[in-house]
Amino acid sequence: MADLRSIDPPFVAPGPSGVAVRTRLKAITAEEEKVLRLVGDHLGTLAGRDLKARCAAGLEHDTDQWAERKRTLTLEASSRWAGSITKATHDQWALSRRAQLAHIQNLEAGVRTVAHRLSLQVGEKGTKRAPGGYRTKREWFAKSRRLHVLEDRLTAERADREAGRVRVVRGGARLLGTRHNLTTANLTEARWRERWQAERRFLQADGESGKRFGNETIRVTPDGEVSIKLPGPLAHLANAPCGRYLLTGTVVFHHRGDERADRAAGNRAVAYRIHEDVQRGRWYLTASWTIPPVKTVPLAQARAKGLIGVDTNADHLAAWRLDQHGNPCGEPRRFFFDLSGTANHRDAQARYALIRLLHWAARHKLAIGIENLDFSAEKTREKHGRRKRFRKLISGMPVSKLRARLVSMAAELGLTIISVDPAYTSIWGAQHWQKPLTSNTRKTTRHDAAAVAIGRRALGHPVRRRTAPPPHDQSDRAGHRTVQARPGVPGREETRPSVPGQRARPAAPDVRAKAGDQCAQHRSGHAAEHGSWQQDSLPLSL
Repeated sequence: MADLRSIDPPFVAPGPSGVAVRTRLKAITAEEEKVLRLVGDHLGTLAGRDLKARCAAGLEHDTDQWAERKRTLTLEASSRWAGSITKATHDQWALSRRAQLAHIQNLEAGVRTVAHRLSLQVGEKGTKRAPGGYRTKREWFAKSRRLHVLEDRLTAERADREAGRVRVVRGGARLLGTRHNLTTANLTEARWRERWQAERRFLQADGESGKRFGNETIRVTPDGEVSIKLPGPLAHLANAPCGRYLLTGTVVFHHRGDERADRAAGNRAVAYRIHEDVQRGRWYLTASWTIPPVKTVPLAQARAKGLIGVDTNADHLAAWRLDQHGNPCGEPRRFFFDLSGTANHRDAQARYALIRLLHWAARHKLAIGIENLDFSAEKTREKHGRRKRFRKLISGMPVSKLRARLVSMAAELGLTIISVDPAYTSIWGAQHWQKPLTSNTRKTTRHDAAAVAIGRRALGHPVRRRTAPPPHDQSDRAGHRTVQARPGVPGREETRPSVPGQRARPAAPDVRAKAGDQCAQHRSGHAAEHGSWQQDSLPLSL
């Protein structure tokens, strides 16, 4: 047990800090689509220039440079469009810096792993804590060359980070790579060009509290009327006063529509983004705003009635209800989802599984205990080697998105999410709970047992079932007894054997005979058959 890592205590996950809802722009005409594309392309060009200037400044960027960039953009658009572009540029640069740091940490982990395995003998077996040597000399030689490649990449990335250089692709690096594999992606060059231009457009505006309907640039009235403030070079396209372009159709937000309308009527800030889905031939409008932090429930209050332990897997969520003492109640539940196909399909599958889980928890008014998973350091191929299926498995699990969606959706239902350390939950759950919970009518899987382990950890109980009795219920009256015997003690799970010899209290001389002949205890006339006996004159305790 000494080599086990420390386990972090459970905590109540904080609630969401913002809301984003999306709806479709219906009844949009061809002329309106043309205007939206012109505005998006113009602002996208300005956003690309601003991002280039921000990346060139690096770590030397200051408020004076930011003000100069905004003044330059204002001349070709407006002050509000310039503010939205510069804010989006800063967010993109900060995101790239975080991704760069994560990439450096991943390279460092790969270099450490390869260097460790190269230092071992070929074929040497590893342990649970560290991998062993490589299988063959050929693999050892190939990995020695890869070590130099990783070290060169790490050196270059560290130099870029120290200099403040980041590399950003407006439109997405994946879509850019698709340009060289059009046949595989079943795309023509024209269709790819449409998607590329749509992703590089910029049609988003930040909200302003106190302004009319909460946004002066992209304005949506409480009734759903949409209008856009045109940039200066495109002001001649306006069909409404004050250089605005009014869309003919109206929008309806089915989710949180009343809340958005109240914010618009109260002139509270609401940010909007217009985006074209080229594959479906549709236009969408996304509204977002910040909300006050949700007041978290104390941990003791969340545990009062028990909770539901949830184990996250590649194709389902395994859940089991536990009472406040950590005992499993009822039958395990499994909420399946399919993570194959497009991103929209995977997202819909995950949301459907979470909805069923949350509705079950809401019926019983219970909190949910879930693992605080993080596979950022586990996806490197240097750690798992030839285990391609396992690497693909953990890479395809959307643990961060799943947890974020669960927290935000649970906040709407008034449920509490308790995050626990994922260390050893699957191993200890299978060891201590899988077999006892299996019966002739119920087959308990390893994932169901892990859900019990997660729930017990969220409740503050140990995962193991056997615990010490209260101190004054022990035979030695609050003495030195421990929870149970160590794992290495033979026969620790068996009954205590009967030790022959003298005892502190008098015992019958034929007690060993009765213990050996169990059938004799049930015979009638047993004493007459074997004769009588007399106690010795001296006590056995002497």
